[in-house]
Amino acid sequence: MDPETGRSVARARVGSGVAVAVLLLPFAGHALARAGMLPQGAPIVLGLPAVVVGALLLSALCEEHAPSLRGSSRLTARTLTGERSVDLDRIASVRLLTTFSYGRTYRTLLVRDVHGVRLGVTTERSRRAVRRAVERASAAAAHGGPRPRVSRAARVHLGLGTGTGLAAHTTAAFLLTAVSPCLYLTAVLRLGGG
Repeated sequence: MDPETGRSVARARVGSGVAVAVLLLPFAGHALARAGMLPQGAPIVLGLPAVVVGALLLSALCEEHAPSLRGSSRLTARTLTGERSVDLDRIASVRLLTTFSYGRTYRTLLVRDVHGVRLGVTTERSRRAVRRAVERASAAAAHGGPRPRVSRAARVHLGLGTGTGLAAHTTAAFLLTAVSPCLYLTAVLRLGGG
């Protein structure tokens, strides 16, 4: 792994750590409230903004801004944690992340290479590059090369598969989007109650 890739992976881990720390703030607030250092309602006050900020951070950390192709084997883009460059010749996995906002559905392909660099692909140009890379890897796998793990929903989104993979994925993503904040806020409210 070259130094730039190592720095990119390290920045991504720090960004993820910050997002998780934000989500854990109410639980730290509860511990401090039990010790008498904060008022009893601190977890509630911390929990409401934490769920919003943490969820937004987690979904946006690796999402591409101003993508660019460097040759046919590298996809480079700026993200919230700095520039990331995914090796398209050595893709380890491709998953689909679906989010919802204001009645619209947003889809991001999460591409990870063998070095652990992860990039959220949102533009059509980048999607075409990932599709070509997956097709090349599938052809190479027929001759004994490594095959990247590509989720069924990601295959359908890339135009490489058919079936109900995308519909089932969208339904599961919607339920997860609706249920997980409710469970989180329920836990925070219970902590704040005593």
